[in-house]
Order: sequence, then C-alpha cells, then structure tokens
Amino acid sequence: MPELSHIIEQLIETYPLFLKGMLLTLQVTIVAVFIAVFIGLLFAFLKISAKTIFVKIADLYIYLVRGTPLVVQIFVFYFGLSALDISMFWSVTLGLAFHNGAYLAEIFRGAIQSIDSGQMEAGQSLGMSRTLTMRRIILPQAFRRALPPLGNQFIIALKDSSLAAFIGLNELFNVSTTLGSNNFDYMTYLLIVAIYYLILVLIFTILVGMLEKKLAAIDK
Repeated sequence: MPELSHIIEQLIETYPLFLKGMLLTLQVTIVAVFIAVFIGLLFAFLKISAKTIFVKIADLYIYLVRGTPLVVQIFVFYFGLSALDISMFWSVTLGLAFHNGAYLAEIFRGAIQSIDSGQMEAGQSLGMSRTLTMRRIILPQAFRRALPPLGNQFIIALKDSSLAAFIGLNELFNVSTTLGSNNFDYMTYLLIVAIYYLILVLIFTILVGMLEKKLAAIDK
C-alpha cells in the first residue's frame, strides 16, 4: 500500500493529465446521456403504445441491453462503426447512449404511467390533442417524478464511461492505468483516480439534489 505522502505528491504532480482525462470523461458522459434521453423517450412511448408490434420492439431492445455486458456493447459499436470511419469518441459515446437508453426507457415509462390517466382526458376535453396534452401536461410531471432515478442513471453512466479505457480512449481511468504501467505503481494511480470519480459523483449528487428542491418548490 503506498504511503499517503506519496499519493498526495503524485496527485499534485499528475493533476494536468487527470484533469484532461476528466474533461473527456465528462464530455462522453454528458453527450451519451443527452442522446440516451431521446432514445429512452422513444422506447418509453413504444412501450406504452397500444400497438403490440411497437411494444415487442421496445421489449427486444431492453432485453438485448440488459442481457449483454456494457463492455461488449462498446466493442460492438467500436468495431461495427470503424468501417464508417467514426472516431473512438463517438463509438464509445453511442455505445453508452445505446446502453443507458434502455434503462431510461423504463424510468420514463414508469414515470409517465404514474400520472393519473384522468389528466390526459382532461387535456383532451379542453381541445388539446393527445400529443399536445402529453407534451404540456403529462411529460413535465413525469420528468419531475423521474428526476431522482435520472440523476442516479447519470452517475452510473459517468462511472461506466471508464470502460472506454478498454478500447484506448484516454479518459480518466485510462490515464490512471497508463501512469500505473509507466511507473510500475498501479495502486497509487488507482487511488488517485478514485478520488477524481468521488469528487465528480459528489458534485453531480449535489446538483441533482438542488434541482429536486427547486422543482419541489415550484410544485408548492
């Protein structure tokens, strides 16, 4: 086990490399979750559709994502998209989006179905279409209810982005393993990268909590 003084010394010395890796990690995570939200909403609507074929398509997608490891999905996107000359960044990002979209689909589906069906009828009785009622009345409420699990999923995606190191993307975790192999001191840099992840998770946990409080105040 490395001494605390050595860890602190390396933490200070290597922070430019880790900060660069952290920025790349954040870029991958934010873009992936942004895309995953649209994927999740699409498959959530398919899941609650009255047409059986749409429901089965959504079920198949969710089953495929849940039934295979994320690292396999990332490799499939990486090698599958290589023929299209898509960058490593986008291969990883799309792989993460594809993965997280399935979990967000279930989150959105549950949130939408938790809203009283009478609100849809009330909106339509006021002359709004089903789509307009969904957009103006149902979805805003569903989003507020889905916010806590959405925040958790974002944090999960942030940590899962470390799997991008397996295909060579120089994100946060890859920086630590590279430094570890160069200096034959894996434990020190693994402890350092753990600190960076803990800081990121703490920041986003606080931000999600603040947003929850803000939305709760609006509802009152």
